[in-house]
Amino acid sequence: MSRVELQLSLSRTEPAPVWTAAAATDDIPAREGRVVHVGGKAIAIFNLGDRFMAVDDRCPHKGGPLSDGIMTGGAVVCPLHAWRINLTTGEVERPCAAAPAIDTYETKVDAGIVHVALCGAPG
Repeated sequence: MSRVELQLSLSRTEPAPVWTAAAATDDIPAREGRVVHVGGKAIAIFNLGDRFMAVDDRCPHKGGPLSDGIMTGGAVVCPLHAWRINLTTGEVERPCAAAPAIDTYETKVDAGIVHVALCGAPG
């Protein structure tokens, strides 16, 4: 790799995520979601039973609260108009894949607390 390629590669590196405590695992029942406010964002955290997943809490259709939606497999159905959002990719599975995806966030559990990875400093 040349010096120029190395510099370009380094300049494209994303900042390391900041792990932010978001909720106690006991506060999110299995197969349900809860909204938390971290880093200035409303994030829906879902308990899939064996892991936790996090996405923006707003449906890309009309802004419905996804944390109030019904979980089905690895997706959530918006309570307003039944749009189905994939929790891994943030992509709309129904009614059409052409709709904009929502942001997803890595999660980890440490000592009974769900942490969410945010870019930049926590707010």
